Amino acid sequence: MNFKKPKFWDYRKPNIYAYLLFPIALILQLFQKIKITSPTELDLNIKTICVGNIYLGGTGKTSLSIKLNEILKKKKIKSCFIKKFYKNQSDEQKILEKHGRLFSSKKRINALKQAEENNYQVAIFDDGLQDKSIKYDLKFVCFNNINWIGNGMTLPAGPLRENLNNLANHKNIFINGNLENVEMIKEALKNISSDLNINFGQYVPLNIDEFKKEEKYLVFSGIGNHQTFISMIKNYGLNVFKDYEFPDHYNYSEENINKIINDAKNFNCKIITTEKDYFRLSEENRNKINYLKIELKILDEKKIVDLVS
Repeated sequence: MNFKKPKFWDYRKPNIYAYLLFPIALILQLFQKIKITSPTELDLNIKTICVGNIYLGGTGKTSLSIKLNEILKKKKIKSCFIKKFYKNQSDEQKILEKHGRLFSSKKRINALKQAEENNYQVAIFDDGLQDKSIKYDLKFVCFNNINWIGNGMTLPAGPLRENLNNLANHKNIFINGNLENVEMIKEALKNISSDLNINFGQYVPLNIDEFKKEEKYLVFSGIGNHQTFISMIKNYGLNVFKDYEFPDHYNYSEENINKIINDAKNFNCKIITTEKDYFRLSEENRNKINYLKIELKILDEKKIVDLVS
C-alpha cells in the first residue's frame, strides 16, 4: 500500500479539514494512553539505540542509523541494524544491508534476540520509537528541517504520531535536512523543554561531481521528504527543470518509468533519483537512470560519539 500524505498536514496552521478530524485525533491519543504496555524485561547483553520519529514521513531515520553505525565501527564496537519487516520497505532494507548487518523480523524483539545471539554489542533500531515492548537504552527523535511538525496536530488531523510535548520524555532530538528554519525550530524546542539535546544533520551528496551544472535535470522520488531532496540538488547548483513526487516506498510500474524517460527526452533532460528509489527499479531501468548517493553529515559529531559509545 502506497500512502501519500494529505497536503493540509504540512500547512503551517491547521485548516478546516484538520479541525474536523481533531475529535478523532483526541480519541486516538486517549486510546494510546490506555494501551501503553510495560516494556518486556529481557536479560540480554546488548545495548539498544532507537532512531525514530513522531512525524509520519521522511525524517532521515535511515541516514542517521547508518551514520551511528559508522561511528560505532570506528570505535571498534560491533554494531548492527534492526528493522521491523515490512514487505514494501525492501528499499530501506537493501540500503541498510549495504552498510552493515541487518536483522529483520515481524517482531523487533525477535530480531534483537538474533543480534544478541550473534554477539553484537549494540543494536541500532531504524524506527520503533512507538514500540513500547522494548526499553531502549538511548533514543533519538528525528525531524526534517522543511516539514518540521507540519500543522502540529496528531493523526489523522495532522502528521504527528504523538503529542509534541512528549519530546520532553525522549530528550535527544535530531533535525535533518539542508539547515532550513534552524532558529525557528530551536526556539520551538526550547519552549517544550530547556533540557532537550538538539542535534543537526545536513545531507551531503557524495557523487555530485558526476552531474554537470550546464545540464537540465528531471528529478523524481518516492520518499517521505521529496522537497528536501529537491532543495539539496538546487543548493549544489544543478538545474531542476521538472520534478515528480510519488508516495513513500512507491512501487514504480513500467508505465511510470517510461513516462519519466520519455519526458526527459522531450525536455532534453538528464534524470536523477534517490538511492532508495533506484533500488526499487528493475535492472533494465537502472541502466537508464542516475541516482545521487547521499550521506548525512552530523554537525557536532563529537557530541554524538560521546553519547553512543
